[in-house]
Amino acid sequence: MAAPSCHFHFTVHKVSRHVITRSFISCSMQPSQSNIKVVINGAAKEIGRAAVIAVTRARGMEVAGAVDSHFVGEDIGKLCDMEEPLEIPIINDLTMVLGSISQSKETGVVVDFTDHSTVYDNVKQATAFGMRSVVYVPRIKPDTVGALSAFCDKASMGCLIAPTLSIGSILLQQAAITASFHYNNVEIVESRANPIDFPSVDAVQISKNLSNLGQIYNREDISTDVAARGQVLGEDGVRVHSMVLPGLPSSTTVYFSGPGEVYSIKHDITDVQSLMPGLLLAIRKVIRLKNLVYGLEKFL
Repeated sequence: MAAPSCHFHFTVHKVSRHVITRSFISCSMQPSQSNIKVVINGAAKEIGRAAVIAVTRARGMEVAGAVDSHFVGEDIGKLCDMEEPLEIPIINDLTMVLGSISQSKETGVVVDFTDHSTVYDNVKQATAFGMRSVVYVPRIKPDTVGALSAFCDKASMGCLIAPTLSIGSILLQQAAITASFHYNNVEIVESRANPIDFPSVDAVQISKNLSNLGQIYNREDISTDVAARGQVLGEDGVRVHSMVLPGLPSSTTVYFSGPGEVYSIKHDITDVQSLMPGLLLAIRKVIRLKNLVYGLEKFL
């Protein structure tokens, strides 16, 4: 699509003692920057539907494809209860969607909400069609991340794997790192609706971050085997206590303590909408990458 580019010009003429200034405008048609074409893989999931709405409303990007094994053939706009259909049917064939987009030679991103067992093949397919990938998949294995990193380096194609898309969660992790330099006791308390999510990705990442600092925490009872004291994550004494509490928000609290004081950092997620600002940021950043980046915090 072309957009007009206009410029103002001024000419000055001197006639005897009088100066006459004339101005005119010249316009030319120049191609405008096209939107990022976004394919949502796992579009029928709750987070997939939220992503469709968020991308549709965002500037500089548009939904170009919806992939899922459920609701095949249905318009993704109708499934998302949007005011008008998007005229994009859900298709259970990622290759078909990628092929149709690649013919347009426009910038494309595949957002993967599928499963850790299919991520590697999905990213390979996207790369084969010249498209970057944003991956938000629970429990993705380190071996898969390593294999994808090597593949993306060889292909010089960007991929962003996000353990979390929540900006609030990332800020909590960063605050915990800062606090750890001032306190020797730290414990994590979290709640989720589903017990299979424990320990959560957030808790594991916080523990990993703190363990990398080389400090030993909770020295008074680091070796206790009392079950009620929670699970020790890593080798530096960071403990996590996980609660299954349906009806409450997904919550993570990090407690630090020192002589005479307790410092706590808490983050709650009440709706999948909280992940959408992080998703849009990831889409905008991944198009400039030529390798794999793990974690959204590098762009905050």
